[in-house]
Amino acid sequence: MYFTDRRDAGRQLAPQLEQYRRDQPVVLGLARGGVPVAAEIAAALGAPLDVLVVRKLGAPLHRELALGAVAAGTVWLNEQIIGALGVTRGSLDRIVAQESAEAQRREALYRLERPAIPVEGRTVIVVDDGLATGATSSAAIHALRRRNPRRVIFAAPVCSVEGAELMRKEADDMVCHHQPVNFFAVSQAYGSFEQVSDEDVRRALESAASMAAGKGVT
Repeated sequence: MYFTDRRDAGRQLAPQLEQYRRDQPVVLGLARGGVPVAAEIAAALGAPLDVLVVRKLGAPLHRELALGAVAAGTVWLNEQIIGALGVTRGSLDRIVAQESAEAQRREALYRLERPAIPVEGRTVIVVDDGLATGATSSAAIHALRRRNPRRVIFAAPVCSVEGAELMRKEADDMVCHHQPVNFFAVSQAYGSFEQVSDEDVRRALESAASMAAGKGVT
């Protein structure tokens, strides 16, 4: 065990991201588990916090296999896998529509009509509570790049060797606090790894928005 809980993980990870303070970054927590970690990092860096809702586009009959992802109002498709599986355009359009609607529903629930923080031309730190295969985080970064950030930094408290290697290819930089050789599950790094609720995410964003408004952080 490395961390008491996700907040403790964020506090431990934050010093390794201090080098980006001068860039005035935006911190995005992957919903839902990444948000409590990201909240601590945003507070430590004096940076705005937002949520990145990622919905995997699961293949028909193979839901765990990602055809792509929707995130931040954009769609990223893995055309190689789509072609290999022979997924029809009609089937793909239905999956995209379904997952896009769910992503929009969650973002509306979390933000309570607050607009997404603009990331174009900015350094963005994408935070999750841990990295196993890296598939979801990779899809999130692909989708996020459609919003034209200047740099994308991926950060997680604990990472598998394989996941870290993937993120070093996908992100402009990757920061991981612990990378155990014998990695089995993200939860093993935590004393408490309870599920993060929608309400937890909403409260974290509300609190961060109030603090940012008081300090004039944008």
